[in-house]
Amino acid sequence: MSLDVAQLRQWIGRTQRASDTVTAAPMAALAATLDRDDPAPRPGDPLPPLWHWLYFLPAARQSELGPDGHPRRGGFLPPVPLPRRMWAGGRFSFVRPLRVGEPIERVSTIQDVSHKSGRSGELVFVLVRHEIRGEAGVALAEEHDIVYRDAPKEDAPAPAPVPAPADAAWRRDIVPDAVLLFRYSALTFNGHRIHYDWRYVTEVEGYPGLIVHGPLQATLLLDLLRREMPRATVARFEFRALKPVFDTAPFRVCGGPLGDGRIRLWVADHAGALAMDAHAVLA
Repeated sequence: MSLDVAQLRQWIGRTQRASDTVTAAPMAALAATLDRDDPAPRPGDPLPPLWHWLYFLPAARQSELGPDGHPRRGGFLPPVPLPRRMWAGGRFSFVRPLRVGEPIERVSTIQDVSHKSGRSGELVFVLVRHEIRGEAGVALAEEHDIVYRDAPKEDAPAPAPVPAPADAAWRRDIVPDAVLLFRYSALTFNGHRIHYDWRYVTEVEGYPGLIVHGPLQATLLLDLLRREMPRATVARFEFRALKPVFDTAPFRVCGGPLGDGRIRLWVADHAGALAMDAHAVLA
């Protein structure tokens, strides 16, 4: 498969606008999915950080979906001809909270498209910047890293896992069963079959089980922070996915303060390997 990187880079600068309203029902549903005992959201209540992923949902028609459940390549995102697409990481600046009942607008821009060749094959990275505005102006900015990659070769060596830190001040065990993954997929209208279709993910993509969404892991990390520091206000957050987490075993969300309002957060898989690394800065 040949990659025309110059053609893919023609997508740089493309923008897309979307409008929505912060409604209470998805918030209540996500709180239940995260096993929180929150009161019912009321008009004016703040939206917790990263819960903006409940809004501006993609609504591709059924006939416009590819075999993996994603919308077919092209359109706003470049048509990268590699079979695997993953959410590799993100960076966030939270200016002020969005609130229930507030009309919101998102402007998305393709900022970069880059190519690398690694031991596992071809890689294409797409950087998308989202800016979300409400009634009082900009509320948050997000940089979203997407990676497209080849299916792994049978003789390709597996990368050595990085051990997760062993000094967590906070920790919570998560059992990623199919119901949890299905509920999060439904809440974010994510049709990617790797998260809920066990036969597809094991027989077609060759993974050992259903894959826990990167955004769900990041949401669980900030949820851990909220449980431990309920009065804290997050000003900045960043995360990087290092290895996939599957529904075949429990995993752990961990973290603790570093001082000066900085928080280290991470996901450790069942074997103690670092699956996601993250940092938050408090206001």
